[in-house]
Amino acid sequence: MPARVPMATTTEPKTLLTAEDLLSVPDPDLPHELWRGVLRRVMPAGGKHGLAVSCLTATLWHHVRTHDLGNVFSESTGFVLERGPDTVLCPDVSFVSKQRLPAGVLGWSFPELAPELAIEVLSPGDRPGEVRAKVAEYLRLGVRCVWIFQLAKRRVQVHARAAGPGTPITTTELGDGDVLEGGDILPGFRYPLAELFNELLS
Repeated sequence: MPARVPMATTTEPKTLLTAEDLLSVPDPDLPHELWRGVLRRVMPAGGKHGLAVSCLTATLWHHVRTHDLGNVFSESTGFVLERGPDTVLCPDVSFVSKQRLPAGVLGWSFPELAPELAIEVLSPGDRPGEVRAKVAEYLRLGVRCVWIFQLAKRRVQVHARAAGPGTPITTTELGDGDVLEGGDILPGFRYPLAELFNELLS
C-alpha cells in the first residue's frame, strides 16, 4: 500500500474537511483520503503493487459473484467511516455483503459504512508504524477483518474482530504453506497462498 498508507503527504486545512468536501478536491487525478477531517493525498502505486491489487480484486470478485455474496470495490473507492470529524479511507480492495448494501442503493457519493473486509498490499517503502495505525483505524471504525499482504516476504497478516468495536482483536500470520480463508465474511473462499503468491510474483 505505497500509496494506501496516507501519511506521507498532508494538507492541514484551517478548518476540518468533510466527506462532501473530499468529493470536490482540486486535483481529482490523484486519490485522497480523509483522516479525522485532515486531507491526505495518496501517491500513485508502482507496477507490482497495481498488478497484485488487480489479481486480488479479480479473484475475490469471481468468488463473490459466483456465490451472490455482495460487492467487491477497487482501491479508488472511499468509505465514510466516521463523522464529526469525518474519516474517509480507501482500501486497496474491499468487500461489503449484500445484506448491508442491497442492489440499487449505491449513489455517486462515498458509501457511508465500513466494509466487512479491507485489504492492503504493502510496498517496500511502507512504514510499519503507519501500517499499524491504519489497521487500528479500520478495526476501530467497524471493519471486521483486515488482510495485509507482504509480497516481498510472501506473508499475509489477518487482523480480525469476532464481534463489534471494543472486542478483542486477533492477529494471524500466514505463509506459503497456509490457506487464506474467508470465514463467515466470505463463506467458501479458500486460496492456497503458495498459488496466490506465485501468480502475483510471476
